[in-house]
Amino acid sequence: MMGRRFAVMCVVTVALGWCGSSRTSAQATSPLGGIWSLNRSLSESPKEIGFDILQASVGDNEGQTSGSSGGRGRRGSNRGGGGRGPLSTRPESSDDVQRMRILVGEVRDPAARLTIVDTPSVVTITNDLGQSRVLHPNGREESIDVENLPIAVTATRDGAQLIVLYHVEQNRDVRWTYSRSTNPPRLSVEAQLIERGQDGDKATRVYDAGLVNVAAAAQPGAAPSPASGSRQQPAPPGSQAPESFDQRPGAEFAGLKSVGVLVEDLGSEARACGLRQDVLEDAVAKRLTAGGLSVRKNSDEDTYVYVNVITTSVANGTCVSRYDAFLYTQATSKLSYHDRPVLVQVSLMHRGGIGVSALAAHSASVLRGLEGYVDVFVAQIRAANK
Repeated sequence: MMGRRFAVMCVVTVALGWCGSSRTSAQATSPLGGIWSLNRSLSESPKEIGFDILQASVGDNEGQTSGSSGGRGRRGSNRGGGGRGPLSTRPESSDDVQRMRILVGEVRDPAARLTIVDTPSVVTITNDLGQSRVLHPNGREESIDVENLPIAVTATRDGAQLIVLYHVEQNRDVRWTYSRSTNPPRLSVEAQLIERGQDGDKATRVYDAGLVNVAAAAQPGAAPSPASGSRQQPAPPGSQAPESFDQRPGAEFAGLKSVGVLVEDLGSEARACGLRQDVLEDAVAKRLTAGGLSVRKNSDEDTYVYVNVITTSVANGTCVSRYDAFLYTQATSKLSYHDRPVLVQVSLMHRGGIGVSALAAHSASVLRGLEGYVDVFVAQIRAANK
């Protein structure tokens, strides 16, 4: 669960004795604790996953619907992407929509690595972005902050399993169940969407113990790379040694200190809905600068943040915008179908969403969504350069 890509927080997991009820006294060690790497070949998920179509409000309440928010009409995209769903008069606050974006997005796009510290009273789960959630498995609802948004959550134990229930909005929840096997040591994470008390789509993720080369593990039949500190086996005689590269989590962001900003020209409907190219550019640049980065405006050289907004207007003055933010860089790569290295554009990160709101609130709604995505970029870059 939780966000994604290559920045893992190394945590020493301490085996602790259990005390209390007879059901837990037999558990001598932390049941879920450790560092876990996603095994995509063993994981299962429907091709499309989400709640029934999430319908955005079109009244006076401001609505902002991210593409990862989870309506069945918005599937088939990568993390943060999506299409449009039909409009409805069902009230839905912007916080509801943001919770949907975060929680359903985590089901669709699992963390490549998890670090879990499990004690009798507190479970801390840290993803590959270095983002942590602290849960208390006592069966009582508590509020945690995720991307500066309060989310109600209830954590309980069922034997050695940890069950975490996130409240998305009225009649919609996401239930995560964590369990561990010992031979071989693996962590099974099941995510179940629950709507009006009924079980919906389900995804099961399987994690191997330790730090594994996730890119290699994603390829069927590929052998996992050795964990940090282990000895590499020499290449067989006569074979070509593999090219050395930095496999550390977050290595692609290490040393990144300067970025450009390029906002694509806006269409006439976007301008009619109050969006301004210079305002978007200034807001993105301000967020990047606040994160300690040197910023070059109107630049697509080297590494840069690219923003694209497509807007249309519907009945009653409602504006609908699809907005995306990419972090691009340039690199030379040897392609399988070409005999020489070529210059290619690489997408390091991408977030995108859909904003639906009245004209007066639309510019602010889209702006907040883009600022939130840029903050995610900044957090990951800073984590890699600590």
